[in-house]
Formats: sequence, structure tokens, C-alpha cells
Amino acid sequence: MSETKKQPASTMPTISIPAHQLPVSHTPDVVVLGGGAAGIAAAIAAARNGVDTLLIEQRGYLGGMGTAALVPAFCPYTDGEKPVIRGIGLELLEKMKQAAGADFMSKYKDWLNWVPIDVETLKRVYDEEVLGSGANILFHTVADQVLLDGDRISGLVISNKSGRSVVQAKLYIDASGDADLAALSGVPFQSGGEQGELQPGTMCYVVTGADQARFEQFLEETGEHKQLVNTVTQAQQNGDLPEGRKRISGMAWITESIVGFNFGHIFGIDGTNAEDLSRAAIEGRKLIDTQIRFLRKYVPGFEHIRLVHSGDQVGIRETRRIEGDYTLVVEDFLAMRTFEDDIARNSYFIDIHLANADSTMTIKHLPKGESHGVPYRCMLPKGKSNLIVAGRAVSSDRPVQGSLRVMPNCFAMGQAAGVAASIANTGGGFREVPIAELQRKLVEQGAWLGEHPGQADEIQPVAAGAVTFEKEC
Repeated sequence: MSETKKQPASTMPTISIPAHQLPVSHTPDVVVLGGGAAGIAAAIAAARNGVDTLLIEQRGYLGGMGTAALVPAFCPYTDGEKPVIRGIGLELLEKMKQAAGADFMSKYKDWLNWVPIDVETLKRVYDEEVLGSGANILFHTVADQVLLDGDRISGLVISNKSGRSVVQAKLYIDASGDADLAALSGVPFQSGGEQGELQPGTMCYVVTGADQARFEQFLEETGEHKQLVNTVTQAQQNGDLPEGRKRISGMAWITESIVGFNFGHIFGIDGTNAEDLSRAAIEGRKLIDTQIRFLRKYVPGFEHIRLVHSGDQVGIRETRRIEGDYTLVVEDFLAMRTFEDDIARNSYFIDIHLANADSTMTIKHLPKGESHGVPYRCMLPKGKSNLIVAGRAVSSDRPVQGSLRVMPNCFAMGQAAGVAASIANTGGGFREVPIAELQRKLVEQGAWLGEHPGQADEIQPVAAGAVTFEKEC
């Protein structure tokens, strides 16, 4: 097929559009842009704390990468010893288990790490919990312009089947994952690595017709790793799989015959570029077909599988990172620092996927039972007083973004943003929120901030030269 190249914005021809009046369609206290994990938790937290809240989502359902991209399982909620992600995030996980049926609940009742996602059940749970909190949802809607008044956002121009209109709120929560609202507002940001390289995308999918007992027998008889390291390598050597990572990133058994896959990479994808996302969708579906053929040929228990669902879009691991009042850096991660304004804890490992088929992955785990703090300041974008950012786009360096980006962490940051909005709603902006009050409310509402929330640990910073990572193909 022919490929249409998008011109750089600086060289595009321009056209002037006549000014026209837009109706004000919604006037909530708080608007949340983005219905992924961070946005869901933010909307629930704000509404439960008595704030009139509107959640805007571009699709017809909530869940972000967990539903739209079919990420097959929730990343760990624990540090290997105890849950560090609690509050709304843990509550939603348990709600999905219960709603998925007796068999699912029986199998995964005590799991807090790598719990498979029952996508259709999760969509319904999210609907019920967000609406049950008192928040309102506006689906099939995108924001395409921000109205500014000094350092404040005064309105958000939205587009949907009803036309274009303006949402005016006191406070704005950017939970888009890509810092869309922040970028539209002129907040400075960074993307990817030093050369602009970005982690690849993955087109996840769900198959049926598998035989879990036969697959586990194959693993036991051969000693093969559950990520099929040897099998994938053999298939690549035989030309039945493309080069790249020599293992399956994730395989989640929803039932004994239905399996979700996080498998392989699509390189050179910028999740903020429509042309890249379009190419990734096409390449992703072709790659799935190749992988299905591989599974049928090489993996006992998968001889008769059939594809039942591919992601509505390719899964995106990183795009923009805002410049905030504090930038969380790898030295903070390695030193397991605690900050006076902690609003969450993180124990997920640094997980930066290979930028191209010839490179390696970067992985770094914290010791079992350990975590680091996530300071409130890293969610506060420079230059804006009534905007807060929650989720993978918060202010961090690239290695830390490779750890913070997963859904459990996004739930925790989203809950903090929603509670902060409920406090800021009484007057002022997000920087005027009293940290002690925010931390007290978070703890009262189930969040975990460590044994001594608000107390900075006396930890010496780790020298940059001492940073070492595990490498894996």
C-alpha cells in the first residue's frame, strides 16, 4: 500500500478559520480528561469527596490501555511482601474479580500481582463505579483546544457528535496518558530518550480454544519458561517469527481456554502521532496473524486457537513527560527515597522495552519489600495553577517513567489528583493544597503512603555513575 507522509507542522500550509461562537455545554467543578486508570481513580476520588465531576473519554468505554489496548493483566500491586497500591485501585481490582464470576474469583481470589483482565467485565465495573461515585461520564469526545486566562485554564473546547462546545471548570485533571491537555496548554514536556527514541508499541490480543492443562504439561516436560524463551528463539531462527525480544512479555489465562497475549513489538511508533498510530494498527494486526501461526505450530495446547479480539489500538508505553515542580529521577528510585509530599508509593521495576529489534531491554528491580515515594510536586505542571497531571506523563526522567507508567501506579496517582481537586475546589489552585491534609485524606480513604507518611527518610542520594541495570533481549 502507498504511504502518505505527514508534513512537519512548521512546513504545513495554513488556513484561517472564521471566528464563531461556541455554546458552554458543561460547567462542572472538576473536569478529568482521559478514562484510563488514572482518570477513573481521579473521577471517583473527586466525586466521592463531594465535587461535581465530569470525566471525558474519547472512546465509548473506560479503561485505557487495559481495555482499548487489551493489556492482558494488571501489573503487581505489591512489593513482594505487601500491597503498596491500595485505595481505589485495589478496590477496583477486587470488584473485577467478583464480577467476573465464581470460577475466576476462585482461581484469582488471593492474587494481587499479574491478575488477568476480563475486559468486558472490567468495562462494566468501571461504568458502575464511576457513576456510583456521583461523577458524570461523556464518551466519544475529544478535547482539541484550551482557553487560557493567565496561568489558569478557563475552558476546554470539546468535539463530539453533538458538535463543538466548551467545558468550563474550576479545576482540570489531565489523565490522558499523553499529557494532551498539558501540551495544549503550553506546558513544557519531554518525549522518549536523548535521541527522541520511544519504547515500541504492542498490539495485544485474546484467543480462544487453548488448552491450559496441555500447555502446562508441555512446560513441565520440557522445562521451558512460561514466557517461551527457547521456543520463541527457535521460531525466530527458523524465520517463523520476526527478530526482536526473544520471549513473550505476558500471557494471561482468563479461563482454561481463553488467553490474553502481550507479545512482540511495533517499532518507531509515537503515540501522539495519528499517522504512526494508523500504521501501528495495520502492522499490529499482521503481526498477530504471524504469532497465531507460530503458537499453533510450536506450542502444545495452542493447536486449535482462534483470534477473538485484537486491541482497538496499539498499546503505548511512553510519549510525553511534563516538566513539573519536581522531576522524579532514577537516583530517587534506587535510593528508595521518601518525600515530605508523598502521595503514593511505587515498587514496580524499571521496564524500558527495546527501541528497535537489535537493541536490549533495560530492567531494574528494587529489593523485595521496598518502594519509593511519589511526590505531589511531580504532578504539578510548570506554569499552570488549576491543572494537575496524573498517570504515566508526570514529571520524571525516562527510567522512572518506565516504572511509574503501569496501571496500579496510575490508579494511585489518579486518586491523589482527585482528592487534591476536592481540597482545591474550595479556593485557590493545586499548589495551595495543604500537603498534610491531602495525605491525611488519602490515608483515611485507603491509600498507603508507607509507615510514616509525610516524613522524609534520611537517605543519601545515589551517585549517577553507580546506576546499573539488567539487560535483556
